[in-house]
Parts: sequence; structure tokens; C-alpha cells
Amino acid sequence: MPQQPPPAVSVIMPVLDEERHLRNSVRHILEQEYAGEMEVVIALGPSTDRTDEIAAELVAEDPRVRTVPNPTGRTPAALNAAIKASRHPIVVRVDGHGMLSRNYIATAVRLLEETGAANVGGIMHAEGENAWEDAVAAAMTSRIGVGNAAFHTGGEAGPAETVYLGVFRREALEQQGGYNEEFIRAQDWELNFRIREAGGQIWFSPELKVQYRPRPSIKALAKQYKDYGKWRHVVARYHAGSINLRYLAPPTAVAAIAAGLVVGAAVTPWGFVVPAGYLAAITAGSLPAGKGLSLKARAQIPVALATMHMSWGFGFLTSPRSLARKVIASRRPAVVAPAATSTD
Repeated sequence: MPQQPPPAVSVIMPVLDEERHLRNSVRHILEQEYAGEMEVVIALGPSTDRTDEIAAELVAEDPRVRTVPNPTGRTPAALNAAIKASRHPIVVRVDGHGMLSRNYIATAVRLLEETGAANVGGIMHAEGENAWEDAVAAAMTSRIGVGNAAFHTGGEAGPAETVYLGVFRREALEQQGGYNEEFIRAQDWELNFRIREAGGQIWFSPELKVQYRPRPSIKALAKQYKDYGKWRHVVARYHAGSINLRYLAPPTAVAAIAAGLVVGAAVTPWGFVVPAGYLAAITAGSLPAGKGLSLKARAQIPVALATMHMSWGFGFLTSPRSLARKVIASRRPAVVAPAATSTD
């Protein structure tokens, strides 16, 4: 009996201002060691660089690549537009600065079959292209930087709340109506929450690895982590049971350091012990994180750590309740697939 070919795969990419990495990211998709049919759907936001021109070149070069517009520029809207335009039973999310390992899709499809999961994902493997990005990558893959988040630092395979990017069964996406477009950030967590509520499983595996290019400047990193913190507080208000000590550490550190600086300046120099202790901790923590890096990169790890912690914590503390109320008002209940009826 002839062997069935692997299921066809749709790769969806939300893209905005990605001229630096888009071609390489798409190359990593098209060069996958996967025997099944494949398409790549790029959702183009209103970029201000050469992203659209590069995307047009990719479409002209390979018939498997096409584009759809995303005039809002928002990630969840881009993902929904690409899902709608795609057609295959397996949907792989990739960002414009993500580089798939060569057997990523084949491994993900195998894991979907083995586990019965609705969505599988793996490790966000940060790698830099210069000393600053190497420092950020080291911070993003260290426990002092991101705690025990498995998709940053690795861990055992098993069920998870959410995973990085994701490889989905199309029916799971369509059943839930895609991404909630009110979640400008944290849209993966919210969708995976609904999938789990409906009885689906989210599966993490360290076998799956995506190279990730860190933000190229302190300003860009600070904005990224401020947004992360702001939207993590929205998630905490959206779903009260989702918060834990790891998420409370950065806002606690921000508040303690601010208080220490005020007390140190206005009351007693002993107040400066708190910020000094924090600086000592991230400096010590950066030593194992920077193993094997250049001296210039190692010297910048504490800066990357402080930027991540302080920006995330500030974003969390200043996240407006009005944003959470707006998002909560858009709440979509999980949709449970109807039970199969017997024909006996």
C-alpha cells in the first residue's frame, strides 16, 4: 500500500518593517526538510522600509509565496488575514525575524500526530548578529533575565499554557475564530487559553527551535518589554488565575528601586542599598549568561537585563485599566466542537 504524503502546510507571517531579516526568514521556510506541499502567506503591514519590495521579489521568485494586505499593521489582524487567505490543514506561524531550524515543520507535524495536540511549539532561541544583540540574546535565554519560561530557557516536553509562535491544526484555529484582534500583544496566550478551555491541548517540545533576532537598540528593546509588561497586566485582569511570582518580580523590582532612590535621596543613604543590590545581582547573574561571548557583549548584558526588567515592570505598573476593560469587553468564549453523533 503506497505511503500517504505528509499533510500540506500553510506558513503565515505577520510582517512590518522587516527588510533586514525577511528574505532570510523566508529562505529558512522554503528550505525545510519536509516532503509535504507548502505555501507561505505574508501579511504586509504599512512598512516604512523596503519590506514590501523584498516581499514582491520573493513572490516573483517562488510560486509558493504570496502576500495579503494588513492595513492596520497589527499582528493579530495580520495573522487572521493570512489564515483566511491560506488553505492547508496545518498552519505554522513564523515572524519576519524568525529563522526555523531545518526540520522544524516535519518535527512539528510529527508531534501533532503523536500528542493529539491542537498546537505545538518550542524554544525561542535568541541569537545576535553583533555585540549588543549577543548581550540581549544572553539575557533573554537566562533565568535571571526571564525566569523559568520554558520557551526561552528550555525544559521537558509536555502540556503548556502557551508556546512560542505555534504550529496549529487548522480546525482548532477556525473553531475559535482565530486571534482576538483587541490583543495587540499577548494574542498567542489568549488564543491558546481559549483552545485549552475548549478541551484542546497545547504542547511544548524542546525539539522545536526557532532562531530569533533580538531588538537592535536599547530603545527598541525597552519598547518591546514595556509592551510585554503592559499586556501581561491586561492578561492578568482578563484571567485572574494567570499571574504568578515570575510575572510580579519586575514590577516589584521597579517599585523597590524607585522607593530606594527616593529614600536614599531624601531620608538616608541606606535607601541606596536597594538599587545597589539590584545592580550587583544583575552583574553577578550576567557572568554565567555571557559565557563564550566577546568582552564587549559580556559588558552589555547587565544593561540588557536592566532594560528588560525595568521596562517590563514599568509597563506592568502603568498598564491602564481602561485597556483591560476594552479587551475584556471583547472576550470570546471558547468554542467547543460538537460531539460526534453515532450512526449505529
